[in-house]
Amino acid sequence: MPAATPGTPSLLRAMNDRAALELLLTHGPLSRTRIGHLTGLSKPTASQLLARLEAAGLVVATGTAAGRPGPNAQLYALNARAAHVGALDVTPERVLAAVADLAGTVTGSFALPYAEGTDAVAQVTRALDGAVADAGLDRRDLHRLVIATPGAFDPQTGQLRYASHLPGWHSPTLLDELAAALPLPVEYENDVNLAALAEQRLGAARGHEDFVLLWNEEGLGAALVIGGRLHRGWTGGAGEVGFLPVPGHPLVRQVARANSGGYQELAGVQVLPRLAAELGVEAPEPAADSPYGPPVAAAVALLRQAAARPEGAHLRFLQSYATLLATGLAALTAVLDPEIVVLSGAVITSGGEPLRALLEAELAELAPSRPRLVTGEVSERPVLRGALESALAAAREEVFDTSR
Repeated sequence: MPAATPGTPSLLRAMNDRAALELLLTHGPLSRTRIGHLTGLSKPTASQLLARLEAAGLVVATGTAAGRPGPNAQLYALNARAAHVGALDVTPERVLAAVADLAGTVTGSFALPYAEGTDAVAQVTRALDGAVADAGLDRRDLHRLVIATPGAFDPQTGQLRYASHLPGWHSPTLLDELAAALPLPVEYENDVNLAALAEQRLGAARGHEDFVLLWNEEGLGAALVIGGRLHRGWTGGAGEVGFLPVPGHPLVRQVARANSGGYQELAGVQVLPRLAAELGVEAPEPAADSPYGPPVAAAVALLRQAAARPEGAHLRFLQSYATLLATGLAALTAVLDPEIVVLSGAVITSGGEPLRALLEAELAELAPSRPRLVTGEVSERPVLRGALESALAAAREEVFDTSR
């Protein structure tokens, strides 16, 4: 076995630079002395490091520590404006866009209603330009862009699959057209996968290597994280559980054409009004300012009402829906045996703790393993937040590498 190659001075400098930048990202402004202590570097080496990073535009001086005069009290922070990233969350109803700086702070956002007949490239560029303008930037200022869509782009063909309900996104040349229109690296990811990434980085799945995220809004979906990494499958379709055949609903054939399957037909958002009517639950008016389309807004109103008073018909409604959800979730947990299941998406989280507890109890009856069910903690646009986190991870990897 060959001996390990010793680190060159330039490599060691780059490693120290990255360690310092990661510390500033995690802890906020730090003094030279504190950076030296946390990295194990001497004061002269820490001073040289900070001077180097400041000259490169990656670090800025931000004042002094309160009550501590002198040069050793000078604080340094990550220069959040050293790079910016963009993210888009695309649904059949609207395109949400956001821009964040290198520290992860959202500096611009824009919402564009999805217009029938408008091609995908025009929708993407209009939404992105709106967020970029809101941030006071230009498209060329963006380091990277991540676009979230339902379904997934097949890595073999480059075409969007599992999302026939998304108009304008199925051209075989779409990715080439987007690449020509956007002067920056662009990545595409499934929307539910990005919600899972947000929970893994910022929310309920922090510290967990094996988990499933069950999503319920316009459609039922799941994200599978195994050994800390997203499992996407051969065609990108891992987690498209709406197509899963389940007991309690007839088989759905030609599922690609129907854009539906057994689990979606059994427990999707569209079943809730019927279930409520069967159990004598009066449907409330959806919130006038709901950001969701009519089916999701109606389901959210029903579940919030039931969760607020989980007794009588409301309790039976929640129990029945928990059974429907558990039917498909049991198949997932039997195959994957996850440590936890994160419940996400506006429909499922609107049931609150009453629905979570009932679903966990039902799953314990149906599945051989008993994962803990937790409600997602990233409640504010989790798909968009996950897209930003994905873009930021790649941007930081490049920007923090000072060996280039």
